[in-house]
Amino acid sequence: MELHDSHAHILRLNIAGHPIEWLTWQEATTLYARELITWTLGDTIRKIHGGTSRMTGEQSCIELHSIVACAGELHHGQPKKPALSNRILFRRDQNLCMYCGKEFMDKDLSCDHIIPTSRGGSNTWVNVVAACRRCNHFKQDRTPEEAHMELLALPYEPNPAEYLALVNSKRIRADQMEFLKSQFSKNCRLQ
Repeated sequence: MELHDSHAHILRLNIAGHPIEWLTWQEATTLYARELITWTLGDTIRKIHGGTSRMTGEQSCIELHSIVACAGELHHGQPKKPALSNRILFRRDQNLCMYCGKEFMDKDLSCDHIIPTSRGGSNTWVNVVAACRRCNHFKQDRTPEEAHMELLALPYEPNPAEYLALVNSKRIRADQMEFLKSQFSKNCRLQ
């Protein structure tokens, strides 16, 4: 990746090293300027040049790293509970139908509730899987057992590191993915 990639996101951690969110380079620059960055990891991905000092004649420069940890009350932060959406669900299940095992594009997948909501099932990570239209239509308002269908993998709720990898899957740098992977659970199917 070139040094001035305007699409690069910066991984923000809390002071304990838990992943919190993705930042734009502009948001990260503000944190650096306010001296809220306590430590960094990864490569320098962008250099921001500021004004020239009247005293020394030197131009200020901030080097943005791919992973930053923030201190302070506002930035202590705890990882947020992962929001459930079809797009992230399909990434979690690797765009595979969890019944027939075939790979599909997002537009050809749907969210299947293992225990149907009409029968008391919840809209939670552990009760939903990606399903192709054919399998979802066949299953209808039944449990997999009632429909004589077998789940290929158990659903799980992504932890904060897994969730951040899923939401930014197309633009994660190798050093950021290495850091996130170190915090993946044994249930995670991301690689």
